[in-house]
Amino acid sequence: MMTAHPIAAPPERGVRRSIALALLLALFIGTASAQTPPRPPATTSPAPAAPQPTARPPQPSALPFAPTTTRTVEELRAAIEQVVNQPELAPAQFAAKIVSLDTGRTLFELNAGKLMQPASNMKLYTVAAALDRLGPDFRFITSVYAPARPDAQGRMRGDLVIYGRGDPSFAARFYNGDYYRAIDELADKIFAAGVRRVEGDLVGDESYFTGMPFGSGWEVDDLQWYYGAEISALTVNDNSLDLSVKPGPHPGDAGVITTSPTTSLLTIVNRTTTGPKGTRRELSIYRPLGENMLDVQGTLPADDPGYSASISISRPAMLFVSLLRAALEKRGVEITGKTRVVDARSPRSLPPTSLVEIANRTSPPLSIIAAQVLKPSQNLYTELVLRALGNATRTDPKQQSEEAGIEAVKQFLHAAGIDETSVQIVDGSGLSRGNLVTAEATARLLVYMSRHRHAQVFRDALPVAGVDGTLRNRMRGTAAAGNVRAKTGTINNAASLSGYVTTAAGERLVFSLILNNLPREADARRVYLDAIAVLLAMFAGRS
Repeated sequence: MMTAHPIAAPPERGVRRSIALALLLALFIGTASAQTPPRPPATTSPAPAAPQPTARPPQPSALPFAPTTTRTVEELRAAIEQVVNQPELAPAQFAAKIVSLDTGRTLFELNAGKLMQPASNMKLYTVAAALDRLGPDFRFITSVYAPARPDAQGRMRGDLVIYGRGDPSFAARFYNGDYYRAIDELADKIFAAGVRRVEGDLVGDESYFTGMPFGSGWEVDDLQWYYGAEISALTVNDNSLDLSVKPGPHPGDAGVITTSPTTSLLTIVNRTTTGPKGTRRELSIYRPLGENMLDVQGTLPADDPGYSASISISRPAMLFVSLLRAALEKRGVEITGKTRVVDARSPRSLPPTSLVEIANRTSPPLSIIAAQVLKPSQNLYTELVLRALGNATRTDPKQQSEEAGIEAVKQFLHAAGIDETSVQIVDGSGLSRGNLVTAEATARLLVYMSRHRHAQVFRDALPVAGVDGTLRNRMRGTAAAGNVRAKTGTINNAASLSGYVTTAAGERLVFSLILNNLPREADARRVYLDAIAVLLAMFAGRS
């Protein structure tokens, strides 16, 4: 059973003896991680909830010390070792592999063959395999089926079935914060098909994906938050609701709780009160596993600006068809029956082959979706891509979607020349603590993708230091800003950073940095990784 989560300062917020220490101090001041929105404990590179308010462009960080440029590989290695050998890292495990794409030489490695928790670096493997096997032009299709086309009066006898195939783009994230845009597009297509009256039910069919609605190895504490949202072939708005909790008008009043998009599917038990100005905010939020009931209790001071979070919703396919029904009714479409959902375990009244497709909606291409996976580090999207990959490549129809997707990733890694013993895949996103990879394997993957036919798409999908995604607010004002393209990873006691950088001398490098077993605030952990990335960007020598 899930436990209630008290809300305090986010746990993921956040050397002195040498050039490397000065660099770490400088970076620490300039690092307010985009991976840590003001929400409850997040696990693996959480992405901001959509929509986010427009923010001003990141400003360069004020660095109290000027980082020193290294000019030989030996100097570079010594500087990296000074970072790695800080006393704060003594209890931890650190793995690194840094390779030149231009010469193939290794500039630095440490524990590169050790299996480590990759956190969201796992997404690199899933997205690379999907681009390879499905191609960047692959699109998800959501179909609208009926027993027959509507008659001349727009009347349709029988159920209207919405058959999902895992499209993640029914989401505000793809439409500048508009929660309803994609649903409205589908409603417009149904209306354009001539439907004016449905004499039957509106059915959300999520049976395309088989298996659990969660990733393997996911922990129960993650499941009420957006980064642990249920996986469904009919996904809408990240299968989450954006929650807002604000103080009431006067001390003693109940707090004001709202969600976006609005829905009657979630029952909110409001046990909040407004406290005097200047007092401390103390909130607890709890959604029982498998239930759409949210218990919010605690106090907010009268001058509190409000608390926001993104809460996952159970049975998201029902949210999808509920929003669609409301959109259709706004267009004058009458539905006489009820709204319901069927999944892979549900008996069907009619098989899809006996139905007529009267409309459909296609997603943006995988090249666009890949960027929405990697830049904000979106777990749900990764799992949808993994299951779509599995369904597209499996040869055994009894194989579950996640299992088939993992098998497809393994086959891709074999073709890429990556030792299968160096990668243990449990889920596609890295939220599972059971995933294990080596820095060597990740570096090899990045080298392979740098020469892949879809290399540019893969590279463009990565966060850019100081510019966007989970690196938006990291390494600003340094040589790494606008230069380093890398996937972040953050999960409980692990942090990772793997990607590409061009040195001051113009040499192209690949790096994989993984830090495990350091129970510190995430920013304090990530600053060590960022320091090494900046050292690489400033390297003025040649390998």
